[in-house]
Amino acid sequence: MHVVYSTKERRKIIPPEMKERLWSYTAGICKGQKLFVHATGGMEDHIHLLLQFPATIAIAGAVKTIKANSSGWMADEIGKFGWQVGYGAFSVSKSNIPAVIRYIQNQERHHHKMTFEEEFIGLLERHGIEYDPKYVLG
Repeated sequence: MHVVYSTKERRKIIPPEMKERLWSYTAGICKGQKLFVHATGGMEDHIHLLLQFPATIAIAGAVKTIKANSSGWMADEIGKFGWQVGYGAFSVSKSNIPAVIRYIQNQERHHHKMTFEEEFIGLLERHGIEYDPKYVLG
């Protein structure tokens, strides 16, 4: 599953020097839940995770735990911090895993071309997910 969520109100509050630490910390939370982590990455206002879930673990519960623990850690590190309420989770076929890993690893270059909002709407549309912009972009 390709899981994507932003900071609260899509604020650009993840400092450049904290990105790698946050991605690593988040991967550790995932591993603690017995999730296989293919990739983590993102920008100052959002995170991407490519995760493999065992059949016994619900996506919603796992994401809730990941967000709660990582936001608490970030708040301890940099002060006030929070993630948005929702998230996107997109299934990825085994054959597309390498492409999604590259996509996550190339976030800096990718975001020279589009905003997080444009990226997220694009993911929803590519996966055929109907959405109401007032809920997606609040």
